[in-house]
Amino acid sequence: MFSQYFGQYLLTEKYLTDEQLKIALEYQQSVRLKLGVLAINAGYMNSQQANQVHQMQSKVDKRFGELAVEAGYIKEEQIEELLSSQKFGHLLLAQALIDKNYMSLEKFEQAIYEYKKKYNISEGQFELLQSDDVDEIINVYVNLEDEKYEIEVKQYISLFMRNLIRFIDPEIYTKKITKFEEFKTKCVVSQKIKNSINFMTYINAEQDVFLKIASRYAEEELAIVDEMAKDSVGEFLNLNNGLYLVGMSNKGVELDMEPQSVCFEKKIGSAYVLPIELPFGKMELIISTI
Repeated sequence: MFSQYFGQYLLTEKYLTDEQLKIALEYQQSVRLKLGVLAINAGYMNSQQANQVHQMQSKVDKRFGELAVEAGYIKEEQIEELLSSQKFGHLLLAQALIDKNYMSLEKFEQAIYEYKKKYNISEGQFELLQSDDVDEIINVYVNLEDEKYEIEVKQYISLFMRNLIRFIDPEIYTKKITKFEEFKTKCVVSQKIKNSINFMTYINAEQDVFLKIASRYAEEELAIVDEMAKDSVGEFLNLNNGLYLVGMSNKGVELDMEPQSVCFEKKIGSAYVLPIELPFGKMELIISTI
């Protein structure tokens, strides 16, 4: 999941093109992560040191880690830590970009530094992002500073994203959340959460994407947006909202929800709209705090 965010950052900052990102995301599935990339990402070495070790390898038949330790660039225990660490998705993407000659080690190091600086990300936060911690990803990327229910809305979005990953597709990422005074939907299912906190929640998409979401959740191929497809997406929203109510109840906040409904071409008043990119298209999670 985080590799998608990091890839979009590289694209936005013009480190690479749309086509290069697409090729790299496909190629990363077969990538073998190299120690130099891991060491730079962890801050144990810089790109110049990694390149020097690579040059040494062209003259001496020794492993990268062995040469790096001999040169005093890194400690043996740090090598062991890196070799046993999780293969973070964005590093597989970075390795793919390097293998394809779309990005150098120097550019990768620069991109990591600038990325952390732009989003004011600490080392602890960065570790959570790399491990696809959805709560931290939403905390970094979803800005709701002026919202009275900022914490509750972010908790809702985090839960929704986890359920999308679990039931629909793991390769997803959000774009910038925007507050609209009026938003016109395409094919939308909605449900109200009420009592001490009142939300209207919506899943909105073009009919082809709506149908794909319905098919994934129903675990069978649906051909048209009929009652079965509508019920499927409605049940997904109902499941998510039910889990949200349970989580809030565990915190001492008792909420209820109304039955879900489906409609086409509906105008919604003031609401937050969060675009979510799926491999098969775009949808929007819409939340109106009323």
